Amino acid sequence: MRDERLRPETVVVSAGRPPHVPGAPFSEPVTFASAFVAGGDPEYARYGNPTWTAFEDALGALEGGECVSFASGMAAVSAVAALVPHGGAVVVPRHAYQHTLALLDGGAADGRFEVRRVDIADVDAVEAAMPGAAMVWIESPTNPALEVADVERLAASARAAGALSVVDSTFATPLLQRPLGQGADVVVHSVTKLIAGHSDIVLGAVVADDPDLAARIRHHRGLHGAIPGPMESFLALRGLRTLSVRLERAATNARDLAARLENVPGVVEVRDPGFGTVLAIVLRDAATADRAVDRVRLWIPATSLGGVESTLERRRRWATEAPTIPEGLIRLSVGIEHIDDLADDLLGALAGDDVD
Repeated sequence: MRDERLRPETVVVSAGRPPHVPGAPFSEPVTFASAFVAGGDPEYARYGNPTWTAFEDALGALEGGECVSFASGMAAVSAVAALVPHGGAVVVPRHAYQHTLALLDGGAADGRFEVRRVDIADVDAVEAAMPGAAMVWIESPTNPALEVADVERLAASARAAGALSVVDSTFATPLLQRPLGQGADVVVHSVTKLIAGHSDIVLGAVVADDPDLAARIRHHRGLHGAIPGPMESFLALRGLRTLSVRLERAATNARDLAARLENVPGVVEVRDPGFGTVLAIVLRDAATADRAVDRVRLWIPATSLGGVESTLERRRRWATEAPTIPEGLIRLSVGIEHIDDLADDLLGALAGDDVD
């Protein structure tokens, strides 16, 4: 658990370390092992690994709960969705990570549970959908619409309604938003993104402050086998160490870029949640947006985000993206490059006659 006397910028560096004893390494080494001598903890590699534990200790300390890591963000999402009882209802954002929505819609199609879609930024609408629900799924900011939810109020309302509240806080990270401290029951992260931060691993995590709930999630991981690799865990923890400085630089770049994009010819709308590293711009149509994406040289056209490099993507190029997302919306994941270079490249790509 987190030492509340330490600030988050210190926790990202200090948590999950081996004891400070003479001759000890600064970082938990990578433990490649499929079996352990009986009588200890863990007894088998599907149930634990010292390298996982170091990463889980650090992220749990940041979020203020008990962390369970997974092989991917979707493995983490699946484990949380499994908490919904058969026949239960899940309140979900109409805009969210599309594979989260696909997983929940698949469960609804199979008759496992009911899905109630809402505008997560409309508190009254979300609360109106809560009666009888088993879970309220909050994503804030949403992907890719960048709506911001009132996490504290929605978590309190969910608790009053007898529902678990879950927050996908991938875009915010625990340095900008700590949902457990705002009353949420569970936090989900795609560690692949900002937490690891270098576009080189796939990993997920769930954090809960109720030990019984965390135990249920860990039990699911053991049974379903979606365990993280030790090398991925090591790299995720190494990435976490620099989250504070990476996030500070990228978020500053994002706010600066959002300001520069206002009143640019051809940009119909700039979507900026006001924090974090992800923005979106809306151009007039798909063809215009595709041409802009094709013109950039420094920005990387890619579907992933949260790394040190800046990426962009027209989200409706995916047939499974929500139809309420504009065809011309380009999601921008802002990295740590020099802001003038990022702006010059993007504004130059937007400056062609067929864009404006």
